[in-house]
Amino acid sequence: MKLISKIGLGVVILAVSAVSINAVQDAQTDEGLEKKIINDYNVYALPIPEKLDFAGEEVPLHNPDIRERIDRELLVNAYWQSNGLLLFKRANKYFPLLEPLLEKYGLPDDFKYLAVAESALEYKSSPAGASGIWHFMKGTGLEYGLEINDYVDERYNLEKATMVAAEYLKKSKKRFGSWTMAAASYNAGVGGMNKQINRQKETSYYDLLLNDETSRYVFRIIAIKEIMSNPKKYGFNFREKDLYQTIPTYKVMVDTPVEDWAEWVKPYGINYKILKIHNPWLRDTYLKNASGKEYFVEIPENGYYQ
Repeated sequence: MKLISKIGLGVVILAVSAVSINAVQDAQTDEGLEKKIINDYNVYALPIPEKLDFAGEEVPLHNPDIRERIDRELLVNAYWQSNGLLLFKRANKYFPLLEPLLEKYGLPDDFKYLAVAESALEYKSSPAGASGIWHFMKGTGLEYGLEINDYVDERYNLEKATMVAAEYLKKSKKRFGSWTMAAASYNAGVGGMNKQINRQKETSYYDLLLNDETSRYVFRIIAIKEIMSNPKKYGFNFREKDLYQTIPTYKVMVDTPVEDWAEWVKPYGINYKILKIHNPWLRDTYLKNASGKEYFVEIPENGYYQ
């Protein structure tokens, strides 16, 4: 029995060695390398869903032009894996804050994906100067009543910026007749959409010939919605503990000048950095508030920062 076992073991070792040698040798030739790539790395064409919609408005997928445009955005966003995973992580943190605000201010829930498309849920400015989760330009923010100066920039205040985004989009929907066109106008501007409607005698986003950015814009939002609603279908795998978490906060009212936010925040058990993380609308280390305006500062609940 021992001799047979040794012979069997030897055969197995020889077989494994032969496979390993062949694999190495195969990879040395062009034909072998091609086979190895085919077996080890695959990129798949993505099936286009039978139905897609934005804010309850159906995408006309029977149109070959529309199918090609949504296919492009599905491919670009599904195969940008690192960015996609970061969007899932951030969405778990920000969607619970954003969703009730959309409901409060009368916007369909799908507009959270417009915010994703605009800013990737980051409080950063674009090269053109658009800022906050909703990426408002300074002029638009001021036009809609946001305070924007050296000390406070309410484009970075999630609730106030969402309220203004809702006002803008609802006005656009009333003007153009659909949420899809309202979303397009968020990118091209009301004037830009009016110009193309008058030139082309069409009123549907899907029937208008627009500049490259706007022609992709709504399709990108729809692709992001489809992918983020079906992560496993598009190859995104994660655990709950991999995602970023919403940190509960409470509000503290401030109606006086603040000489030094770093000193002001100490009694709350956090530092200036944490204050800024939760209040990115505070733009300097102090606040001039001669008018006695009321501001509401978000303070994280105890125990989340050590």
